[in-house]
Amino acid sequence: MATLGDSRGILYPTKLPTFHREPADATLEGRIRWFWVPRWQLAPGRTVRQEVLPFPASNLVVEPDGVSLVGPSTGASYRDLRGSGWAVGALLRPAGLASFRVDPQTIQDLEVHIDAPDLHVAVMSAMGEGDHEVGRQRAIAAFSEWAAEHIAPDDESGRLANAMEDLIASDRTVVRIGDIAEHLGTSIRGVQRLAQRYVGLPPLAIIRRYRLQEAAQRLREDRTMTIAHVAADLGYADHAHLSADFRNVLGFTPNSYRQDPDSP
Repeated sequence: MATLGDSRGILYPTKLPTFHREPADATLEGRIRWFWVPRWQLAPGRTVRQEVLPFPASNLVVEPDGVSLVGPSTGASYRDLRGSGWAVGALLRPAGLASFRVDPQTIQDLEVHIDAPDLHVAVMSAMGEGDHEVGRQRAIAAFSEWAAEHIAPDDESGRLANAMEDLIASDRTVVRIGDIAEHLGTSIRGVQRLAQRYVGLPPLAIIRRYRLQEAAQRLREDRTMTIAHVAADLGYADHAHLSADFRNVLGFTPNSYRQDPDSP
C-alpha cells in the first residue's frame, strides 16, 4: 500500500509488496519530496518484477548492502525482487541533489555509492525492529535527522529549480520551455541551465515524464476517460502522440496498458 495516495510512477501497483510513500518533514521539504519504503518477503522461487517510470529526479537510497545515489532515469526501469529485503529511499528535490556536488547528467541511469556509514547504520538498526511499522517510522526519522545535517538547505538558485519542478509537476498547461520561462520570470536558456544543473535531464524530458506518469495513472485508475481525452487533458497534440510516447518509453500502447494494467 502507498500512504501518500500518489501512485504516479508505479506502473503495476497491485504487483508490489508492501510499499509506502511518506512526505518529508516540513523542515526538509526544500530538499526531499518524500521517503519511500518497500519491504518484501517472497516465497522461495518466487520473483516479483517491480516496474516503474521514475520521477525526473535523483534518489538517495539505503539498502542492506549500502547507500547509493540513484541518478535521473532516461526511461522506464525495473527490478526483480526475490527472497526478502527492503529499501529506504528519499526522492530528492533539485535543490537537495545539489548538496552531493555531482553533475546529474553524468549519473543518468546509474547508481553511485555514497560513503555515509552513519546513515547506513542508523537505518539498518531501525529496519531491524520486529514490528515493520515501528521500524519504518524509525528508519524515516533516522534518515530525516541525517538529511537535516548533511543535505544543505536550498539557496536562491536551488529554490528556483524547485519552483521549476513544482510548476511542471502541477500545471498541465506547461508544455513548452517558454511556458516555464514565462512563469519563473527567466529566460529559456535560464530554464535549460536549471534543468542541467539540478535535474540532469532536458526541460522537455521533465515535462514529458510528468505527463506520461499522469497519463498512465489515469488510464489505470479511471476507465471512464477515453485515451483521446487523457491525451488532450495532458497537453498532447492528439491520441497518436500519447500512443507514440507510450511505445517509445514503455514499450507498449495505452490501449494494451488499460486492457490489463496488472501485467506487463
